[in-house]
This record gives sequence, C-alpha cells and structure tokens, in this order.
Amino acid sequence: MKPVLSQVCVYCASSNQVDQKYFEAAQRLGDELASNGITLIYGGGSSGLMGKIADRVLSRGGKVIGIIPDFMKKVEWAHQGITELHIVGDMHARKKRFLDGTDALVALPGGCGTLEELLEAITLKRLGLFNKPIILLNTGGFYNPLLSMLKRCVDEKFMNADSADMWSVVSAPEEVIPAILNAPLWHENAIERASLK
Repeated sequence: MKPVLSQVCVYCASSNQVDQKYFEAAQRLGDELASNGITLIYGGGSSGLMGKIADRVLSRGGKVIGIIPDFMKKVEWAHQGITELHIVGDMHARKKRFLDGTDALVALPGGCGTLEELLEAITLKRLGLFNKPIILLNTGGFYNPLLSMLKRCVDEKFMNADSADMWSVVSAPEEVIPAILNAPLWHENAIERASLK
C-alpha cells in the first residue's frame, strides 16, 4: 500500500554560509511540497535551509509546522511566521515529535544535527519502530561519503544486506515525492531481522 502524503518531515541545516545550490534545492523542495498540498514538518528555525524551505512553502500558501526545543526559542532561533510552532522540552522530545504522525522523512544536506537525526531514524526503521519512507536529497553528491560508509557497514556484516532498502536517494527536489510514493515497503517484522546472527 503506497503512503498517503499529507505531511512530510524535512531535516535540514540552520547555517547561512552554505553554497547557494543547497538553498536553491531547499526552495525547489518547498515548491514541490506546497504545490502538492503537503504540510512541512521541520525544526522550526528561521535561518539557513530551515528558514529557506519554510519561507518558500509559506509563500506558496502551504502549511508549515515547526518543532523546536525551549532553549533554542530562548535564543531567538525560532521562525515567527510559520503556521504552527510547537515548543518541546529538549532535543529528544523534538526528534520524537518529528516522526510522530509524519508520512515520510526527507533529509537535506546538513551538519551533525541533521546527520544524527537521520541516522537515528534509520536505526529506528531497522528496529521496526519507524516504517515510513526515508529519502536523502543528495544535492551535489553531498551524501555520497555517508552512503559509502553505510555500504561498508553492510559489506563488513555490521548491517543486514537489505538495510539499503530503508532509504532512497535522489539528486533533485522534483524526485522526492515520486521517491516517497515508490519507496519499498519495510518489513512488518523488522525487529526479528535486525540482528546479524
């Protein structure tokens, strides 16, 4: 059964100093979400790729829900113009809220926070605790080193051979929604297959 797409969580960075190609990709993904009536769930920030995708979805009449820990709001990182801003107690609660009820997860290029969130989601999927599509938007080959590392984990038997079925990789924002709709279904008994014995 293919996923229903009403809201998509996007992991992305807050840096304003990244290459323009990453901002352009974030804007184009915002166009795709808004034109398809898909609500953006994201980290609630106003700068970097976070601010860019949120502003783009809003400018196209779309809905944006931000989830931000209280300590970040206190230092004025929060976007003040989004549809809904949810304040949570800490980073753990934020990550849980990202995944609760979302129909898919998309990772744009980012730093340690984005990578940590992405790898946690992959781990949860491996354990059967999150079974929605995970899409890596591989702008400019950004994720190639990570994909090589994950392949090495499989090759050296740290992860099962089917682990690569947990995520899909696309190079253009316009490929994200088709990739979500065509993502392989994940095992209902994933927890029973998680350990290599």
